[in-house]
Amino acid sequence: MATQGTPQDVPAPARRTSRGAELKRWIFRASHSRIPEIVELCGKIRRRKDDIPKTIRLGYSNARPEALNNKIKVTIRMAYGFRHVDNLIALIMLRCGGLDMHLPQPAI
Repeated sequence: MATQGTPQDVPAPARRTSRGAELKRWIFRASHSRIPEIVELCGKIRRRKDDIPKTIRLGYSNARPEALNNKIKVTIRMAYGFRHVDNLIALIMLRCGGLDMHLPQPAI
């Protein structure tokens, strides 16, 4: 049994309003903080205030581009000492290009 006032009991528009009010309250308090990093974060959130709820609602994530970027960085570290950039590019294309290669298995 759900307790009174849980998010499931509150209609969706009211939840959005309270979340919006909470965000506004946090932005106000953070902008008056004496911690420079928090004030900087507050400015970034204030600039993207309209896009943040849309991103959460649509479920967008930058996980795949970040994973690909990390894979490329690891490949660059692996390729340290290659004589030509063409070899590095070929290795990145091989690792990140989506080519599915299967090595031959010995017959038993």
